Amino acid sequence: MKELDDLITISQFYGRDSRFVIAGGGNTSYKNEEKIWVKASGSSLATITEDGFAVLDRSKLNLMSDKIYSSNAAEREEEVKNDLAAATLSKGKRPSVETSMHNVIDFAFVVHLHPTTVNGLMCAVNAESDLKKLFGAKALYIEYTDPGYVLFKKVEDAIKAFRAEDGAEPAVIWLQNHGIFVGANSIEEIKVLYTKILDTLDKAVANSEKLTLSHPLTKLAEPRATCSCTEQILPGIRMMLSKDGLKTLKVRKNELIKYFCDSEENQAKIAKPFTPDAIVYCKSNYIFLNDEEPEAVLAEAAKQIPAFTTKFGYQPKIFLIKGIGLVAAGANAAQCDILLDVFEDAMKIAYLSESFGGPHPMTQTQIDFIDNWEVENYRRSVAAGASKGRAENKTIIVTGAAQGFGEGIARCLLLEGANIVVADMNETVGVATVEHFNTLTKSNRAIFVKTNVSEIPSIENLVHETICNFGAIDAFISNAGVLRAGGLDDMTPENFDFVTKINYNAYFYCTKVVSKVMKLQTKFAPQYYADIIQINSKSGLRGSKANFAYAGGKFGGVGLTQSFALELAPFRIKVNSICPGNFYEGPLWSDPDNGLFVQYLNAGKVPGAKTIDDVKAFYLAQVPLQKGCSPEDVTKGALYLMEQCGETGQALPITGGQVMLS
Repeated sequence: MKELDDLITISQFYGRDSRFVIAGGGNTSYKNEEKIWVKASGSSLATITEDGFAVLDRSKLNLMSDKIYSSNAAEREEEVKNDLAAATLSKGKRPSVETSMHNVIDFAFVVHLHPTTVNGLMCAVNAESDLKKLFGAKALYIEYTDPGYVLFKKVEDAIKAFRAEDGAEPAVIWLQNHGIFVGANSIEEIKVLYTKILDTLDKAVANSEKLTLSHPLTKLAEPRATCSCTEQILPGIRMMLSKDGLKTLKVRKNELIKYFCDSEENQAKIAKPFTPDAIVYCKSNYIFLNDEEPEAVLAEAAKQIPAFTTKFGYQPKIFLIKGIGLVAAGANAAQCDILLDVFEDAMKIAYLSESFGGPHPMTQTQIDFIDNWEVENYRRSVAAGASKGRAENKTIIVTGAAQGFGEGIARCLLLEGANIVVADMNETVGVATVEHFNTLTKSNRAIFVKTNVSEIPSIENLVHETICNFGAIDAFISNAGVLRAGGLDDMTPENFDFVTKINYNAYFYCTKVVSKVMKLQTKFAPQYYADIIQINSKSGLRGSKANFAYAGGKFGGVGLTQSFALELAPFRIKVNSICPGNFYEGPLWSDPDNGLFVQYLNAGKVPGAKTIDDVKAFYLAQVPLQKGCSPEDVTKGALYLMEQCGETGQALPITGGQVMLS
């Protein structure tokens, strides 16, 4: 049906534009005489297809206009919800609570959005008077009314009055502290109306003398560097919030956020929500931390968080930390992105409202209604997302994870629910790996950070980016390694130093930097353990002919593991090594130009071998289980080490029986 295709087109057009929609908000509809197609709760306009719309019988919807419902708000909304369900033809789809409003607006297409610029006006003190100045005295303005049936009746009455006075249907309906409804009989007309509305508002803002920062908002939203003190604060706060399950924290900073974060006067302007959607996602109370020193910030957070939770009955989701920025505390990484987008939008609204008399937040009574409203609780639960697995919501760094064995380990952990940081020198391959990883995620996420593990400043940047994106480091997997085969006559000092620096020294560098963050995490969570895991080798347990540079570094790595384990045990940081057998399918072994099969053949490491297949057969024959070691095998070992809390300083062999501990 062409009209349904048009509805999908216009929905995705606005749903993918953050100026109009964030966090999957807004709703759209198409109707004919018999039916209405309206976005179902929990669907996102950006990706909506036909399955994302609920279909309702208009004859049953029309009866709701004249029906008398209970005077008790909770009972009334339950009755309305049941009547909407009874009118729904597409079972299993919950129609938007605003379906009845879509139904009474006498246009084929209705697009309801919450554009930031529109709400800069609708959430301002002079909303109604400035609306009339900009769009004419006949602009249909609805004072804030609790969503649901009461708002529907108010809008319906206003539409009837407009028709009686003007003899026409209002194409635009403005809702205080909510958004805007635009109706037309074609999607082209919808676009024309929205373009005119935004152009008019943009000009009004541009001509305002009340705004002190540069404009437009896109300029204000350009990222700023976050302070290095972030990793001295966020891991501690994350653990304060993680008593009932690991949380994820994410920080965002730009010129606009700095404007509100660094001024208590400006913070007061965003202390209460402006729209129902802000409450659905961010709740209605937030924590502001204005101390200068990390220790003072943590001490204040340790006081405020439990007091906040006791007072409001839920943990804070939004923090503004002076000098750091806007911090989202979510149940998972996906929720953090939504929280940041929604609250930054509130900042934009507050800032733009200065052009129209200043911010006008919702009242406490209005806030309480939304916070306890069953429909909004349903939307919140749908938006929360979930990722179930053995590493659920852990943040894990894997070095050397752009490809090969490291990529396999990182991918397996990602599928177990972990947030993954791919740390590698190969930026092109690493970025592509992360793009693929993020097609596999649920509510967890992956990022790439270009890292040279042989340089401490590069590792410090890796830690900083990890904390800014996820708030913690639960496990660090030191996987990056190199190999240069050769006997005493062939090995050059330069190659020996190179192998040692990456395979041995870098393990020390990484542990030195990462353990600082982990100590902060365990300090604020008495039952919590962090993990450092070195991906070693069977060559770290048994000498390797014509491969002493590699084997020596790996032997040394086991010594570092045991020593680090003793030093970090009092801080509940477990340090272990995994000693895999050969991963024959990976590039380390199978690269046709420089893989180990080629190197070992050329170095004469396998007596009598004349081809690469001869080398392969030689190594496989040494494995009792007759199989190579895969990333899946190693991941199972890593998960075991992370899950247990009784072993540290161990070297776990995963060799198919080729090397056994005595």
